[in-house]
Amino acid sequence: MRAVLMRRRAAVLGGLLLLAGCGGLPRPFEGAPGKRAMKLSQPPPSRLAVPAPTGALLPDAASADYAKALADLLVEREVPAVAEAGRQGDWILTVAAELRDGKVVPGFTVTDPFGKVRGSVDGTPQDPALWAAGAAAELRRSAAADVASVAALLTKIEAARQQNDPDSLVNRPARILVREVTGAPGDGNDRLTREMRANLPKLGEMVQDSAEGADYIVDCNVTVANGDKGDQRIEIQWIVTDPRGHELGKVVQLNDIEPGSLDHYWGDVAVVVAQQAAGGVRDVIQNQIPGRKPAVSK
Repeated sequence: MRAVLMRRRAAVLGGLLLLAGCGGLPRPFEGAPGKRAMKLSQPPPSRLAVPAPTGALLPDAASADYAKALADLLVEREVPAVAEAGRQGDWILTVAAELRDGKVVPGFTVTDPFGKVRGSVDGTPQDPALWAAGAAAELRRSAAADVASVAALLTKIEAARQQNDPDSLVNRPARILVREVTGAPGDGNDRLTREMRANLPKLGEMVQDSAEGADYIVDCNVTVANGDKGDQRIEIQWIVTDPRGHELGKVVQLNDIEPGSLDHYWGDVAVVVAQQAAGGVRDVIQNQIPGRKPAVSK
């Protein structure tokens, strides 16, 4: 009789709605300046130094203003940029400029900590008189016109670096901590936790028991509320965060259930819920890693 009841409950929850969030994944960097550490889709140095350019056809004071404006705009895009000369271990963004067809064309070159040029991109042509005047507002406008191209260059460099790094998330399974589920009635907390921990490895990820070394952390909270028609509304939220607690996305499952039907045993319901949610969690993770090939289900 219990098996029949569990199958019925599983069927009721079989149509749960999954909403896999696709928020960008910030990867933390030690000592990173700015509001937050830059995203994983950006390059991996602890700092990106933007020295005041010496070959950009600008007066010294204006060169410093331009470097600061560009660094500030990159920080707004969560790149840990600083307007100063590079130090050991920094990546360097070098700015130059040249006259071309009657316009000043800024150029941007990224160099790694070993002095190797990793990529370059031209900026938006500027009016020579306005550029040479070096007004702070004009320099910021120019930097704003080019920050997207610089960020795209950084993303391209990072994608190539990830592909060549055997320990990057492009080339290995993600290490995931699945914390204990909270808020579920009956044995739901225990059953949902165990089922999620069992399902993620089937999708090619690695589940571990501690937060140390984890790439992602999965939390889940269950709420049950009385509905308008004498039933109950159950909401299950699986939240994926980075190790510093920044939310990257979530999987939300909603359904109406018979009052009290999950107050004791979840059984097959937990199996169905975790199977569906594990795919959503994997999708959230997959969306954070540029160039990663989808994991093969085992």
